[in-house]
Amino acid sequence: MEKIIVALKRALDYNVRVRLNADGSGVVTEGAKMSINPFDEIALEEALRIKKRGDAKEILVISIGTAESQQQLRTGLAMGADRAILVETDEDLEPLAVARVLKALIDKESPELVLLGKQSIDGDNNQTGQMLAALWDRPQGTFASTVAIQDGIATVTREVDQGLEVIELRLPAVITADLRLNTPRYVKLPDIMKAKRKPLEVLPLKEIGVDSANQFRILATEAPEKRQKGIVVNDVGELVQALSDKGLV
Repeated sequence: MEKIIVALKRALDYNVRVRLNADGSGVVTEGAKMSINPFDEIALEEALRIKKRGDAKEILVISIGTAESQQQLRTGLAMGADRAILVETDEDLEPLAVARVLKALIDKESPELVLLGKQSIDGDNNQTGQMLAALWDRPQGTFASTVAIQDGIATVTREVDQGLEVIELRLPAVITADLRLNTPRYVKLPDIMKAKRKPLEVLPLKEIGVDSANQFRILATEAPEKRQKGIVVNDVGELVQALSDKGLV
């Protein structure tokens, strides 16, 4: 296998406490710590392990977003990716538009495998990988907990509601990473310094030539209701009465 593409999304760090804008227009990101979407980081780690086993020669990381997304791409390069492409835009693209952009880059780069996280922790849509496979007309293995490559076949163990499902995909294919696929490596300072010398290409979104128009409009963003304080009961009778008072039994 010559090439693996890994999609990386810039997202709020999972340790950041989410706060909403006062006008309900969305989540506060100004001044907040941003990181690689955790599921995408797992996807990159898997690509690096595949390359280390000798099953791939090059890893290309791609991100779509503002110029600040170069930071996440540099982190991906420090982890071990060979080069990076940023499709620069100030627009907040929906999953279908993201899939269209990735498909355009696939046509240009001709990878044998595309890896990305099963979902992003901000939108939680879980759609991009599936849409990309449909646009590319290639098989997909979503929610992967193990991946093995041999003789042009990817064997993927998927986490499904009933347990585990094992499928075989003939490459080229799309695979989305689940949480238990691996544990991403820590980036060391020497690798960060080396990453500064690796190629990072910036392409304006308009040069990609795809339809990126949003089809949905977010009307408002609201925080969930605060959890009510619980009560202490002394016996089963009080428990049943308390549930009855709330209309639960």
